[in-house]
Amino acid sequence: MNNPGENIHIVSYSEPITLVGGADCRQRDLETAFNLAPVVIAADGGAEQVLASGRLPERVIGDLDSLKDNLHRRLGNIIEHVEEQEFTDFEKCLLRVDASRVLAVGFMGGRIDHQLSVLNVMAKHMPRIIVTLSADDVSVMVSQEIAFDLPAGTRLSLMPVGECRAWTEGLRWDLDGQVMKPDGFLSASNMVDGPVRIRAEGPVLLVLPSEHLHVLWDALSSWER
Repeated sequence: MNNPGENIHIVSYSEPITLVGGADCRQRDLETAFNLAPVVIAADGGAEQVLASGRLPERVIGDLDSLKDNLHRRLGNIIEHVEEQEFTDFEKCLLRVDASRVLAVGFMGGRIDHQLSVLNVMAKHMPRIIVTLSADDVSVMVSQEIAFDLPAGTRLSLMPVGECRAWTEGLRWDLDGQVMKPDGFLSASNMVDGPVRIRAEGPVLLVLPSEHLHVLWDALSSWER
């Protein structure tokens, strides 16, 4: 396997970016993402969804196996063709784009193996701030302490991607450093019961209903200080 740090052109942005994949997503979710993170990067066929929203991506990165020929011609000067097959298009983008945060849309629908690979990459790239948005959920790997307020009864899940521990306050069933792992203990469909505070050691995914993206996004500002 190639060293991902070798011979890679890195594009840096001081502001957050929206990274758009080719999985089905709602146009309103794209618009929400664009408002929060106006620099837009497309992963391969995600370029079609960006163009359908009336925007032009800053870059299109990937092996281009999902990009239609007419789009190749239209987007030629902003395409970065990456042939290597050791990494998914999602990770190819993360390896080539440096930004304060990444808001990923169009990655968590469709095939389950694609979704699992996204979670694997998110864990691999901790502590980068990578938020995924789909019609149902918004999620982030908890790499630092995070605190926020949500209405009582709001669904909140903490899903281990590898072995980890988590401590929480403000949940219906709080955690006190229990060992969590994919084939062991997890905290699916927990509920908010008050002001929430979460701390974790190891790769654990925080999942909230998608309508609470703005609350999570605001809470993540503390990670950039």
